[in-house]
Amino acid sequence: MQFLIEYGYLVIFVWVALDQAGLPLPAVPLLLAAGTLAGTGELSLVLIILIIIIAAVPIDFFWYWLGRARGGKVLNLLCSISLEPDYCVRNTEHTFDRVGRFSLLIAKFVPGMQTLAPPMAGMTNMNVGLFLFLDTLGALIWALVFVGTGFWFHTQLEYMAGRFAELGVMAGYILFGALVLYIGGKFTQRRLFLRSLRMRRLEPSAVNELLNSSKDVHVIDLRHKYDFDAQPHMVPTAVRVPMEAIERHLPRIPKDSDIIVYCN
Repeated sequence: MQFLIEYGYLVIFVWVALDQAGLPLPAVPLLLAAGTLAGTGELSLVLIILIIIIAAVPIDFFWYWLGRARGGKVLNLLCSISLEPDYCVRNTEHTFDRVGRFSLLIAKFVPGMQTLAPPMAGMTNMNVGLFLFLDTLGALIWALVFVGTGFWFHTQLEYMAGRFAELGVMAGYILFGALVLYIGGKFTQRRLFLRSLRMRRLEPSAVNELLNSSKDVHVIDLRHKYDFDAQPHMVPTAVRVPMEAIERHLPRIPKDSDIIVYCN
């Protein structure tokens, strides 16, 4: 709190900008703390919200422009630094499919989506003016919810922060231990997934040999529509069956031949 009082608005601007850029810096606790200080009169509520929007929207527009220029490669880059890179792209595309352009209004409330929604908007060629309007509105709603919560419940939050601070060094151990357990669980889950996947993975050269052999091989392209539109090239003889439609095509997939599937 004292650090925020002293450096206040600069800390909020830098922290929010880095958070929107994709760094794993949780901004919500900072917004709650800033709202608490606004409630006690140390900072200006209006200025805090304005700074959050100024910090977030230009970064979002940068990702929007990259998504429009580079397509799915931007999603792969952003997902490579996430805790669940193997599901990140697919989950983002499915969410954007369900919610559409209005995902920009809720993206900042969904872990991972806040950085991925802007490039998705660029990939789908959303109008620039519409993107800026929805993204600014989404940033405003996000700021109002969390800064407003800190503002209205500043007394309770100050009390909770004081009680937690009384734990001293133990508080740091608790937070660090929880973080290590969470990241360790995600890392272990991913290692097990990759190990199982490695047993069934084929190198491109092996696929090429199979396709040129006399064996009966069935190739299925599982890429999402967004990925296919960005790179509309297919493996020879492959059949396009998007993952979300795989169940409808099960009767047409031969059961007595080797099946190769690919999704990127």
